[in-house]
Amino acid sequence: MTDRIRVGIVGASATRGWAASAHVPALAGLDEYELVAVATTREASARAAADAFGARHAFAGAPALANHPDVDLVVVSVKAPDHAPAVRAALDAGKHVLVEWPLTVTAGEAAELAAKADAAGVRHAIGLQVYASPGARFVRDLVRQGRLGAVESVAFTGGADPLGGSRILRDLAWGTAAGTANDVLTIMVGHTVAAVELVAGELAEVAAVTANRHDRVRLVETGVETGEAVANEVAGQVAVAGRFAGGAVASITLQGGNGSAPDGFHLRLTGTEGTLTVTPASPGHYSNWASWRVRFAPAGGTPGELAVPERYRVAPPGVPDDPAANVAGLYRLLGRALDGGPAELPTFHTAARIQRTLEAIARAAETGTTQLLTTEVVPA
Repeated sequence: MTDRIRVGIVGASATRGWAASAHVPALAGLDEYELVAVATTREASARAAADAFGARHAFAGAPALANHPDVDLVVVSVKAPDHAPAVRAALDAGKHVLVEWPLTVTAGEAAELAAKADAAGVRHAIGLQVYASPGARFVRDLVRQGRLGAVESVAFTGGADPLGGSRILRDLAWGTAAGTANDVLTIMVGHTVAAVELVAGELAEVAAVTANRHDRVRLVETGVETGEAVANEVAGQVAVAGRFAGGAVASITLQGGNGSAPDGFHLRLTGTEGTLTVTPASPGHYSNWASWRVRFAPAGGTPGELAVPERYRVAPPGVPDDPAANVAGLYRLLGRALDGGPAELPTFHTAARIQRTLEAIARAAETGTTQLLTTEVVPA
C-alpha cells in the first residue's frame, strides 16, 4: 500500500445515509486515510457522491470499485441484505474490508465470510463503534482491574427509536420485513450485546421475550405522517435475561418507539466492591457512539463521577463527536492493525459470534426456553 490507506466506500450517497453522516467526516479527520472512490447502484449517483466528497473514482457496483488498483480498503455501507455480495467482491480482489453492522443477515453466512476473509489473508473489521468508545474502553479496564470486585450483574436498558414503534420513517420502512436485519433485535440489541460483552465478557446463555405490538406501521416523511401504512413482521420490544461466562447475571431491554432518537440508555454493573453506572453525556445518543458518563459507587463509600482519561480516546480531536468520532476510532484501530500493531478490532469473527447470540435470543423468545451459547458458528 501507499503511505496513506486508500478507501473506497460502497454505498456512499451524496445526500443521505450512514456513509455521508459518519464515514466521510471520520475519514476527513484522519491523515493516514484518503477517500479515493465511491460506488452506488448507478453511475450518475456515484459520480454525484464522488463530486460531493472529493473522491477521484465513481463506480456502479462493488466489484468495479474493489478491483481498482487505487483502492486498498473497501468499506461496505449498504443495506444488510446487500452486504455479502459486496464483501465477497472485496475479498476476491484481495482487499481489506470494513463492513457496517450487521455483517450479513445470518450467523452462518457471517461465519462463512469470516473464514473466507481469513483465507484471503486480509484484515477485516465490523462496524461496532463501541470498540472505539473511550468510555467503554475505560469501563472495560476498570472491570478488568478489579475496581468492582467480582462482577455479579450487568443491566442495560435503552430506547430503540426510531425503530419498533407504531410509526416509521419511510427510509427505514424496508426493515419491517422479516429477514432484512434492520430491526430492533439485529441493530439495537446487536450493538448493545457488543457493548456489554466488551465491558463484562461473553454471554454464555440467554432467555428472552420479544413482542411485535404493531402488525402495521404508519409511514412518516419529513416529520409528517403520510397516511400510508406497511405490514410489520419484526419485533419492536426485546427483553433478554442471561448469564455471562463468568457467572454474572445479565439483563438487556431495548424499547422500540416513535421518537427521532432514544431518550438515552442506562448501564449498571454491580460487583462485590461497588457499582458502576453509565449514562450518555448528552440525551438522545445511542450507547455505541455516545460519550459515556461514568459514575462509581464503592461499597460502603461515597458515589462520584469518574472522568474518562484522555488516553482512552482513539479518534483525533478534530473529528466531530457523535457519531463520527467512534467511527474514526474504528478506522484508527484498523490502521494500527494494518501497520502490524495490536489487533483490538471487532472482526468478522466478532460479528459471527454476536449474530449467533441474536439468533439464540430469537429462538429463546420463540420457544420459551433458555439457549446455551456455543463457542463456534458453523459456516453456511
